[in-house]
Amino acid sequence: QVQVVESGGDLVQAGGSLRLSCTASGLTFDDIAMGWFRQAPGKEREGVSCISRSGFTYYADSVRGRFTISRDNAKTTLYLQMNNLKPEDTASYYCAASSLSVCPGSWSSAWRNEWRYWGQGTVVTVSS
Repeated sequence: QVQVVESGGDLVQAGGSLRLSCTASGLTFDDIAMGWFRQAPGKEREGVSCISRSGFTYYADSVRGRFTISRDNAKTTLYLQMNNLKPEDTASYYCAASSLSVCPGSWSSAWRNEWRYWGQGTVVTVSS
């Protein structure tokens, strides 16, 4: 049984930092790409970052230079280091496991079939 569990969400002031974690089990973690998505109230779920099996990283324009995605295959854990947080980063953040080993050009589309397994989300609130 596949399980994907996020943690690390919190309330933080603008300009602050948080690190999200996502632990996955029941799948071959080091063979697949992993991604972070977020969804703000009333908005669609959007891609934040993707990391391939080989460690290539991709970011949404809105977070590039502030967020860093990484993975520890030995711990089957995905991370998202978020710095210089802004109020517009407020959202529920979701971890997703892909059926692919790479991040295709469409990686940021949450509705794509390759995003096979999802966590329940962790809430990040950034106050101004």
